[in-house]
Amino acid sequence: MSDITVDLTSPTPVYEQIRSQVAGLVAVGALAPGDRLPASRDLARDLGIAVGTVQRAYRELEASGVVTSRRRTGTAVADGAASRGQGREPAREPLVEDVRRLVARARASGLDDDAILDMVRGVLREPYAER
Repeated sequence: MSDITVDLTSPTPVYEQIRSQVAGLVAVGALAPGDRLPASRDLARDLGIAVGTVQRAYRELEASGVVTSRRRTGTAVADGAASRGQGREPAREPLVEDVRRLVARARASGLDDDAILDMVRGVLREPYAER
């Protein structure tokens, strides 16, 4: 899971950075149901953060149904993650490609990742946004 990074200077709490990155990796299919996440201790060591921070991120992911945690076997992407809107499904592939193009276009326009996310969140909150 070398894809996970944290920015200690960000106003976003580190556990939330981890949670959102793992959820994103599941959403685009980079992590599939059954894939194991690193042990809390290992990820904390690799990122240079406290173990409790990683454990909180994992608890939040488990509470939202993205992962399951078991003693002795660790934390893995939940089997049902795809049915909860997470994970790669054939019908979702074109949407993932659309999102990749949107991100590339927004970055080319000079927006940073936080501005892109703010824009998407704003659109999701618009009263006329389709549900």
